Amino acid sequence: MSAFPIYLDHQATTPTDPRVLEAMLPYFSERFGNAASRTHRHGWDAEQAVDEARAAVAMAVGGDTVVFTSGATEAINLALLGRFESELRGSGKRRRIVTQVTEHKAVLDVVEELERRGAEVVRLPVDGDGRVSLDAVSAQVTEDTLLVSIMAANNEVGTLQPVPAIGAICHSRGVPFHVDGAQSVGKVPIHMTRDHVDMLSISGHKLYGPKGVGALVLLKGAPRVQPQILGGAHEQGMRSGTLNVPGIIGLRSALGLCLDEREAAVEREAGLRDDLWRRLSEAVPDAILNGHPVERLPGNLNVSFPGVEGEALLLSLKDDVAVSSGSACTSATVEPSHVLRAIGRSTDLALGSIRFGLGRSTTAENVAHAAQSVIRQVRRLRAFV
Repeated sequence: MSAFPIYLDHQATTPTDPRVLEAMLPYFSERFGNAASRTHRHGWDAEQAVDEARAAVAMAVGGDTVVFTSGATEAINLALLGRFESELRGSGKRRRIVTQVTEHKAVLDVVEELERRGAEVVRLPVDGDGRVSLDAVSAQVTEDTLLVSIMAANNEVGTLQPVPAIGAICHSRGVPFHVDGAQSVGKVPIHMTRDHVDMLSISGHKLYGPKGVGALVLLKGAPRVQPQILGGAHEQGMRSGTLNVPGIIGLRSALGLCLDEREAAVEREAGLRDDLWRRLSEAVPDAILNGHPVERLPGNLNVSFPGVEGEALLLSLKDDVAVSSGSACTSATVEPSHVLRAIGRSTDLALGSIRFGLGRSTTAENVAHAAQSVIRQVRRLRAFV
């Protein structure tokens, strides 16, 4: 047996691609300058590398301004908190924020805090597949709406939202649109200008880049956001702190590789995902697919097994297959997934769900082995009921 189980948790994190690591390495020891040191060649070299990465990231997603952060969570905080605080420093008239109930906690916890500060938060429901209604979006995006924040792809069930259509609604009413792209960027096409996305949050470690780096990308003309970290006015005054140059280089490299290889990767991962679902559903006919059957991330499969506790199944698989029962930020709790409850799953079904996240290193043999292991353990656990 391998020292580590088969890794099928790519929505939680991805391994840094060796090509990305190779691009990063010189910036740890040889080209180690501080990008803010503008009095010598070491600083100039680092600044040039960052500027080139900034331009590449902006071009990759069809944006204009790139603010590098420590990850998508910080980028989301900057977008939502920063926009609200900026509004309060201005007219303060717009306080309505529209989001959806199945967002990542990085959004839900922020809007909850904004409620305490006086914001009016509208949390849109989703249908049984996890998609938000365009009619509901249209009805709630009013003249006093400060911001709409909808994730492109759900981190638990993989459902894709109709981002271009939502963007068109927001654009027609002059309302800024923020998208959490942590799970989708590099996998699902997005062009901020075309799709009317004013702000986009990105995470490096979700797309085979390093942990600890991300970005908030803005369109030209996007409303001002108030900085959340002060102390040097770095990043066009929106995010202070010495730039993580190796991480930024890694983010640029990882995003470029994902875009170059996206078409083939999507086809391969979707095929493996469908094979995994076929094996599971044939052997366990009452297994339930969670999320949209078609409009979903290519490598995501979320399944509920009636009569089986998800935690027990995870424990039985821990030496064989690495999967999760929800988002990595909440999988330490035994609360039913808020996403699965929102799409109509009972508490028991929500607690009996497993998320499989296939990725770049997943093979057909991995899928066959994982399916066999899951089927065996589901049958074993059901025998005790």
